[in-house]
Amino acid sequence: METIAMIPTYNEASNIKNVIGDVLNCGIDIEVLIVDDMSPDGTYKIVEDMAKTNPKVHLLLRKEKRGRGYAGKDGFKKAIEMGAKYIVEMDADGSHSPKYLPGFRDMMQSCDVVIGSRYVNGGKDEERTVLRQIVSNMSKWYLGFVLGVKIKDPTSGYRMFKKEVLEKFAGNLKANDPFIVTEVIYYLKKFGFTIKEYPIEFLSRASGESKLKPWTLVKYLFKVLRLKVTPQASS
Repeated sequence: METIAMIPTYNEASNIKNVIGDVLNCGIDIEVLIVDDMSPDGTYKIVEDMAKTNPKVHLLLRKEKRGRGYAGKDGFKKAIEMGAKYIVEMDADGSHSPKYLPGFRDMMQSCDVVIGSRYVNGGKDEERTVLRQIVSNMSKWYLGFVLGVKIKDPTSGYRMFKKEVLEKFAGNLKANDPFIVTEVIYYLKKFGFTIKEYPIEFLSRASGESKLKPWTLVKYLFKVLRLKVTPQASS
């Protein structure tokens, strides 16, 4: 296996079959690792059934310490163990189109990490309400100022990493919620990994409700200071 897509899930039963199918048919050598927190809607049962007939579908079922951050950390560690050269992190709600993965893969030849970006030339955010525009612009400026990262879309959770990158700090991740996205950016900056951004169109989720509200993003900005002022473990 060259690439694996690590996808945390919680109550994504209505989307998961299509998402897995689209990833596996995106045009590159890729497998899928679903990291599910015992979704009450039975998401993991659907994945279990798919895995029985498709060896490219894998399930990591988590029963303790639930949360997006913990799922991401465990998913990264499992993907590393599985031996993939490249590890993708993406959402299961249909907002991250797998059609960009071949472009990510090509760009990886000249960097350590590729971020799917709404705000570089060619990118687009279908859901950009005025409030989200304000939050996104504030987040970009704030993360650049506090952490010193020069990324146009630092809050994007659609990313591809070389395995060696995640091996460096995956064990140090502590966030239990979506703040893990920013925590990863902190470590990418800390260890000096090269980052490039690839233009994507961020789509409306296929179904269900978003688990991340604008005011939650604002709250996360205060956590950034903790990353900056609290010594983090080195790997």
